[in-house]
Amino acid sequence: MDRQTVYDYIRKKYKTEPEYLWRKFPGYAAFRHADNNKWFALSADVVGEKVGVPDQEMVEVVNLKVDDPFFRDMIIQEPGIMPAYHMNKLHWITVLLDGTVPEERVFDLIGMSYMATASAKKKEKIRPPKEWIIPSNPAYYDIVHAFDDKEEINWKQGAGIKKGDTVFMYVGAPVSAILYKCKVTETDIPYNGHHEKLTIKALMRIRLQKRYAAERFTFDILKSEYGIYAVRGPRGIPNSLSEALKR
Repeated sequence: MDRQTVYDYIRKKYKTEPEYLWRKFPGYAAFRHADNNKWFALSADVVGEKVGVPDQEMVEVVNLKVDDPFFRDMIIQEPGIMPAYHMNKLHWITVLLDGTVPEERVFDLIGMSYMATASAKKKEKIRPPKEWIIPSNPAYYDIVHAFDDKEEINWKQGAGIKKGDTVFMYVGAPVSAILYKCKVTETDIPYNGHHEKLTIKALMRIRLQKRYAAERFTFDILKSEYGIYAVRGPRGIPNSLSEALKR
């Protein structure tokens, strides 16, 4: 593991080139986001004793950002990782590139720093798949029988939902329960229709993955066991419910 390995990985993964900003420190290189110019990595060669390696005259390192101070305190307990050299020690860490930290761990930490410094728009674009509960009103659409003859249907696209996400469809009264688990296979489908009580600007395509018995995840169970007191729009779900829905 060395600095060149990091450079090659960032070039391939994030399409970003190193920037050499200091004539006095030719071994220092910054990597930044194209849209907001924020750094997500700073590589350097520093005197070994400054980063806890006294038997090395010079050592290669990379500085990376950690948003959560509690998580940062956990990370710096790992061998080869310490509070940042020459940067804000509350939010940045220094990672040795001498083989002490495994290559895959270095790459994971680069990804974490990339997310921590990304713009809100980019974070949404690159975020991992998410699980949602979405409401469906049987008075507007016969959702109870929607998947009787097909596995995919178009549905109103909720804010924040993207391709690859999972949606659990909560069917309103008189059913009042989660009936379906679906995968979002397409988003931003143009829609020109109109309903007197609904505003629909775009559709998403969803594929049925699983059915649930109407008595399994009723509104009363969602409220008493999982703390969900309303399903008026797309919303995330607690981990306990996520695990139950997977069983």
